[in-house]
Formats: sequence, C-alpha cells, structure tokens
Amino acid sequence: MKKMWRTLLITSLLSLIMSGLTSAQTNGDYAPVAKSSDTHPAFIQDMYTDNGKTYIVVDDIEWYEGKEADAVFAQREPEFGQMGAPSGYYIVNDNTKLQTFEIQRDATVLMQIYNRNGSPEEAQIVWNEPITLNNFKAIFSKDAVIHEYPYHLTVKNGKIVNIVQQYIP
Repeated sequence: MKKMWRTLLITSLLSLIMSGLTSAQTNGDYAPVAKSSDTHPAFIQDMYTDNGKTYIVVDDIEWYEGKEADAVFAQREPEFGQMGAPSGYYIVNDNTKLQTFEIQRDATVLMQIYNRNGSPEEAQIVWNEPITLNNFKAIFSKDAVIHEYPYHLTVKNGKIVNIVQQYIP
C-alpha cells in the first residue's frame, strides 16, 4: 500500500510540474521508446566521473503506457483500477537494487524537455533532441527536476550506449 501511494504521489507531482509546461512547443509527435532486450527503463540515481570514465547508478523500473498501463494498474491497484493509469502511464519498481554502468564516451543522449536557459517555466518540448554526454552531465548536476524522469537505457557489452529521456505527460 505504501508503494502504491508513493507511485501515485510521484505521478501527481510530475503531472503538476508538467501542467505548468502545457503551453510548451513541440516538434513532431510523441512516440513511445521501442522495447528491446538491451533497452530498459530506469531512474538515474547518480552520475559521476572516475579516471576519465563516466558512470551512472540506476534503479531499474518497469514502464507502461496506454492500454498496457491501464491493465497493469488495474491488476496491481484493484481498488483504483477502474480509473485507469494516472496520466496514461504506470511505473512499477518492485526491485530497488541499484546498478552501476559505465557510459560509453560516444553514447547518444536524447532529451524531450529540460531547462535550457535557466528559466524552467520557459522549457519547451523538443522530441528526441540530441545533446552531448557532457551537456547531459552538466544538466543532471544542476537540475533536480531532471532526476525525476525515467530514462530508457541501452546497454551493449556492459556499457550504456544510448540514453533516452522518457517524456511524462
């Protein structure tokens, strides 16, 4: 029950944050990140550099959206299931074990929305905007809101090669 309320609270808080950005401009349409065996959703808990290599500490999650989110939500939260998944997505985090991965130097980083100019209220949605790993590290180190988003991480040969920020409506 405690996890359910935590999930609902996080969902509500992110919805409130995002509601202030509803007037944001968008380029193109939203498309879910394709599921694959080497790509998994996670919350990034920490990012650091050691001996010239960048590492992230992640908490893997299960990410559901649309009808799949509604079905999982109804199964896991039967007393609220008839309402459907809040905001059209649902996050399951049954295992909070943290894992550390090295990020490949030439990893692709795609962002959906972030504070580009120091004014969060002026943030605009730009679907799959490529940024450098160094830019991502700088944003992550100074923008606490970025920590609240899930990311889809692609792992090849034990290293992160692709990071895609998950947009939350």
